[in-house]
Amino acid sequence: MNNLNFVFSIPTLIVFGCGCIEELGKRVGELGGSKAIIVTDKGIVSSGILDGIRDILRKNDIGFVIFDEVEPNPLDITVEKGADIAIKEECDIVIGIGGGSSMDSAKAIAMRVKNREGTLLDYVGVNKVKNDPLPIVAVPTTSGTASELTIFSVLTDSRDLTKISIGSDLLTPKVAICDPILTISMPPNVTAMTGMDALTHAIESYVTTVATPVTKALALESIRLISDNLRKAVARGEDTYARSNMLLASLLAGMAFRHTRLGIAHALAMPLGSWDIRLPHGLANALVLPYVMEFNLPGNLEGYADIAIAMGESPGNTLRETALRSIKAVKELIEDIGLPRSLKAVGVKKEDFDRIAQEAMKSGNLAVNPRVCKKEDLISILEASYEGE
Repeated sequence: MNNLNFVFSIPTLIVFGCGCIEELGKRVGELGGSKAIIVTDKGIVSSGILDGIRDILRKNDIGFVIFDEVEPNPLDITVEKGADIAIKEECDIVIGIGGGSSMDSAKAIAMRVKNREGTLLDYVGVNKVKNDPLPIVAVPTTSGTASELTIFSVLTDSRDLTKISIGSDLLTPKVAICDPILTISMPPNVTAMTGMDALTHAIESYVTTVATPVTKALALESIRLISDNLRKAVARGEDTYARSNMLLASLLAGMAFRHTRLGIAHALAMPLGSWDIRLPHGLANALVLPYVMEFNLPGNLEGYADIAIAMGESPGNTLRETALRSIKAVKELIEDIGLPRSLKAVGVKKEDFDRIAQEAMKSGNLAVNPRVCKKEDLISILEASYEGE
């Protein structure tokens, strides 16, 4: 619903544009950085992206050490190892380069260097971080998570392989350097999955009960950009115009949901990325999103009708008919970009549904979802997602 009393701020300095990675040294220097720990993964290293970044830092007389052990769904013990290296090497700034896993690890490492009490797991939750982390510069190479703007670090508990999150305004990166050229190396399947993550952010933010005129404007433009450009970015990865629009769309969605939170799809995506299931986050969102929308539809017909129009659908004869077309548009997009369309197709078992729903019920995102839901509703959504279409 429209709430005309709101607060909106983006503390992160965003540098956007093709070739803007050249500003990395300047921005690190402005933050007082003299030696950085670069947090990334081995895929980024093998892609060659780090070669240019090394040159930029050397040209600006900034020392660095590379920590490239970030894995998908990064473990708390990986973060602890990175923090120990940052301390040993006397690093005074953290640069996260890569997708969401690298961003989340960079945030947690920066926090852990300056918050040494207990273990990393003692900071799971919201507002448990006491001391300012090392300054964080985020350099995304995917268009989806918007972790470069958010207050959360999403990790995996090594004890039971459940997804966990640390949330604090202190974790927000100081600078986000968003160069679309760095996203060109994404293969089509990663482009598709991260793009659906961004779309889910935008859609869930738009229909949440605490959406404001500002967040709705950001989310709706994100939806439009993704609808117009994701297919192109998947089909022709070297299309810099499509890549630029996708990275912009991810940023806009991130600006929106950092103020609104999300909904059922993200509540379910956390456990779908846990245990032995461990689906990629964007894929988990894509698999459940259409069925979450079907469940939520009565809670915000107007919102889903707006989404349908933004996705290129024509108005129906009634508000409900228009709203239903948003679900049709999402399903067609998922099919066109070649993602699986059912939980069954990716090996999720029905016997997992109870524990997935039980874990999802703990999510704070459910509090702002447009329709109140119970555990049984989540299981029904999973059952619909299992068969797909």
